This record gives sequence, C-alpha cells and structure tokens, in this order.
Amino acid sequence: MGGFYEVTKLPPKAEEGERKGRPYPVACKTWFTSAGEILPLSFKFQDDSGELQTVANVRVWSSDQKNYSGIPSREFFCQAVIGGLLREFYLIFYQETCQWRMMI
Repeated sequence: MGGFYEVTKLPPKAEEGERKGRPYPVACKTWFTSAGEILPLSFKFQDDSGELQTVANVRVWSSDQKNYSGIPSREFFCQAVIGGLLREFYLIFYQETCQWRMMI
C-alpha cells in the first residue's frame, strides 16, 4: 500500500503551470476531421478598442493536450495576420465548456 501520498499524487503532465499572455474570448470557425482532429480555420474577437476583428487563414504549427488548474484543454500554436501584422499566438479550446480563447 502506497498510502495517502501515492493515492493523491497527480499523474505526469496533470498541471502545466500558468498560461502567459492576455486572454481574448473568440468565436472560432473550426473543422473537425473524421479522425477527431480539431483544426481552427478562422475566428473573430473584440480588440482592446472594442472593434470586432476577423482573423482568417490561421496556420496551425502545433497542438498539445494541456491541463491548467485541472481543466483539460487543447492548445494550438498558430500564426495569422492580426491588425495588419503577422503574429504568433495560442488558441485554446476548453473541451468541457466548448469555449475558445486566444492568448497573445
């Protein structure tokens, strides 16, 4: 018997730390493949001045399954033109609530 410590130990990668950057809620247009893969295509968000920005042609460089504060999510490292500039950012899909956030 391992005791209380062994029973309550978190599995590897159970916690990823804290996300860095500013979160923006987004409405994301997504393609779900027949194999269950998630591919973000484009999204809209409200910028700091309150204007609605549309971001098309999202290029996904990588994606990982993550846990932040015990909340499972899918994190996509992406690149797209935002506000006239080519930017790298993260799109995060929270599976339990079906919500998207952009971290930039």
